[in-house]
Amino acid sequence: MGLFSFSQDLGIDLGTANTLVFIKGKGVVVREPSVVAINNSTGAIEAVGGDARNMIGRTPGNISVIRPMKDGVIADYDTTASMMKYYIKLAQKNRSSFAKKPNVMVCVPSGITMVEERAVIDATKAAGAKDAFPIAEPFAAAIGAGLPVWEPTGSMIVDIGGGTTEVAVISLGGIVTSESIRTAGDDMDEAIIQYVKRTYNLMIGERSAESIKMDIASAKPSSEKVEMDIRGRDLLTGLPKTISISASEVASALKDTVDSIIEAVKVTLERTPPELAADIMDRGIVLSGGGALLKELDTVISDATKMPVFVADEPLDSVAIGTGQSLEYIEHFRSQPNVGVQR
Repeated sequence: MGLFSFSQDLGIDLGTANTLVFIKGKGVVVREPSVVAINNSTGAIEAVGGDARNMIGRTPGNISVIRPMKDGVIADYDTTASMMKYYIKLAQKNRSSFAKKPNVMVCVPSGITMVEERAVIDATKAAGAKDAFPIAEPFAAAIGAGLPVWEPTGSMIVDIGGGTTEVAVISLGGIVTSESIRTAGDDMDEAIIQYVKRTYNLMIGERSAESIKMDIASAKPSSEKVEMDIRGRDLLTGLPKTISISASEVASALKDTVDSIIEAVKVTLERTPPELAADIMDRGIVLSGGGALLKELDTVISDATKMPVFVADEPLDSVAIGTGQSLEYIEHFRSQPNVGVQR
């Protein structure tokens, strides 16, 4: 029975853009956007996840679509708790009625404050967890990417999510030095929206910006001529309009965001002890998170740091996999909380 109830323990990657739930022995069982649609009149939740995301920019006045997570931390406590409850229930839909409440390992940004961390723990318990253990996002990403985090050797991970970019050097089961910046995938989308608005007087939505980022965006201009048609509202006439945007234009729009990520990597390297820096020089830097899929980002970071840079095998799932695998070390986290805050 003990074994049975332990198998129900969950790892949750509570991200700004997406929430993933990992069950030991099954892997990632839930992968949904961190979006909730709420009825303004009754306060009832109309939709969660993919269904709510499809409503963005298309709702009537009585329904609001919100992202309860902002910059990796809880912006709307009650909605986050409701969203997590929904996902925990979804992950355990085939669970026996006799199974106990699960222990939940939930990831948080390494630069989180104690108040923000407490909010995540409380929201996780309110969502139905027996106990909640926070794990620093870059540490979870490193485990999920297969880095030797428990060994006396330096590993460097750069996890680029929706709301935060986490850079950390890890050795002997702990974070030696880290840098958490609130510049990541969402900022790339916003940069594209602002560029199109400024250059073409065209207003496009979040989903159009994300499509541009995924289809043709690159961290540096390419010599290839790649273009994409986008639709939006002409700010001069107020009418719908279609324009064509090139990959090199998108690359220039993303330059500031990419530079911020490179700067965070450099700052972390400058603070890294020499022995560990030598290990990283040998092993290279590993990128994870959705932002790691940006074309040429590994090349740009490698050029800036003069170090080899690799993208994790499953960048989108690295944090969730690591959070789930860390359930095996639950006693370690119970006695030594692995979050990079001043305690």
